[in-house]
Amino acid sequence: MSIKNLSLLFLFPFLFSCSIIKHKDISYLVEDSKNTVKNEEVPSMNIYQPKIKKGEKSPVLIYVHGGNWNSGKKEYYNYFGKNFARKGVLTVIPGYNLSPAANYDEMTKQIAEAISWVQENSSEYGGDVSRIYLTGHSAGGHLVALATLNPKYGIAEESIAGIILNDAGGLDMHSYLLKNPPTEESNYISTWTENPENWKDASPIYFLSEKSPKFKIYLGKKTYKSIDVSVRKFTVELKEFQPNIKLDMINKRHIPMILQYFWSSSNRYDEILEFMEE
Repeated sequence: MSIKNLSLLFLFPFLFSCSIIKHKDISYLVEDSKNTVKNEEVPSMNIYQPKIKKGEKSPVLIYVHGGNWNSGKKEYYNYFGKNFARKGVLTVIPGYNLSPAANYDEMTKQIAEAISWVQENSSEYGGDVSRIYLTGHSAGGHLVALATLNPKYGIAEESIAGIILNDAGGLDMHSYLLKNPPTEESNYISTWTENPENWKDASPIYFLSEKSPKFKIYLGKKTYKSIDVSVRKFTVELKEFQPNIKLDMINKRHIPMILQYFWSSSNRYDEILEFMEE
């Protein structure tokens, strides 16, 4: 056998063990919800399925992207889905309609429907429905937290095994918008409305309780001041119910907090996998 063929022989099992199956553009909205946001494309999700042994089940991680509630696409985060799937995690990345076409409530309803779809269907992809975790960066962190904590969205908090917030925005929009009323800049009037009652309804911090899933919270040391303030406040409020919660401070700016996942060797992967095993 040649050296070349011998190398391929050893390489093949490695490549096979790292291979995944990507399921693109899976519809997750129930029929009645598909025309809620008019003249907008119906959102879908990508699923990154790990190769696992027959009879085994994978933990499930739903990642929601950020983008100030008015930008971003699920397709930008293939690296996130592939890297987690290669580490044995069934990873789901839903898209959602953005502002100004959709407001925070419509976005959160869509994310809640994505979570419900995963709860009902992830077992078909080898997922363990008793180990569903949520994560999001920036606006995505806000949406996964709000969809889970605000009871109006219908997600049973005990059905979520844990939430990982990555430099999350919007955790206390009520306090922020009282000091900085929304304008048309960044479509904030469209996103949040001009009604302070809606701002409170949009703020996950007001729905924390003893029923809240366990959290892991990352905060960039060089992030935006508004994010720093709200994440720290959220963590203080959460301590009442989860006394051992702490901030994981990372020496990065806001965007690099998600770009770090491009490298599969990032320490964040092992940290999150450990959190999922606790």
